[in-house]
Amino acid sequence: MTRLLCLLAFAASLASGQALAPGSAVPDFQVRDLAGKPHSFETLKGETTVVLFVATGCPVSNRYNTRMVELYNEWAPRGVRFLFVNSNMTEPAAEVAEHSRANGFPFAVYKDDGNIVADLFGAQFTPETFIVDAGGIVRYHGRIDDSQHIDRMRERTLSLAIAAIRSGQAPAQPDTKAFGCTIRRVKRDS
Repeated sequence: MTRLLCLLAFAASLASGQALAPGSAVPDFQVRDLAGKPHSFETLKGETTVVLFVATGCPVSNRYNTRMVELYNEWAPRGVRFLFVNSNMTEPAAEVAEHSRANGFPFAVYKDDGNIVADLFGAQFTPETFIVDAGGIVRYHGRIDDSQHIDRMRERTLSLAIAAIRSGQAPAQPDTKAFGCTIRRVKRDS
C-alpha cells in the first residue's frame, strides 16, 4: 500500500510539473557516473542525502561552484551524502567531466540522461536542491542560499536545513524558492 501511494504521489508530481514536496517519499532511481556506470539511489538510504541539480553552462549554477565545494567539505565528513546531478540534455558527460575537473570538485557529478531524475524530483532549475532523510523522505526543497551573489548572501538556507535535519528537527523553511537557469530537457513526443 505504501509503495502504491509513493507511486501515485510520484505520478501526480510528474503530471503537475511540481517538485517533490517535503514529506514526499522518493522512489528508487538510477543515475550514471561520468564513465557510464549506473548507481542506485537505494544504496544511499540510511543517511541524509542532498540531491543537487547543477549545470556547466549556467552562470547562476557556476556562481555557486565554490559554495557547493564548501558545503560538501563541511557536511560530507559528518556523514551527509551528496548526489550532484547534471540533467541538461545540452551538456554531454565529457563536458561535465571537464567542468568538474576545471573547478576542482572533490565530489562526483552524475549524468541524468533523459531527465529521468529531474522529472522524478520535479526539478526545474540549476542549482536546485532536495534533502532526503535516512528513510527516503524529502525534508527540504529549494535554494542553496538567499543570493546568487556571495557578497549579498545573508542566509545559508541549505546548510541550516541540513543542520536541523541532522539534529532531528524540521527545517525552519522546508520549501524555499529555487532560482537559476532552467534545466534543458529532452523533448518528448506527446
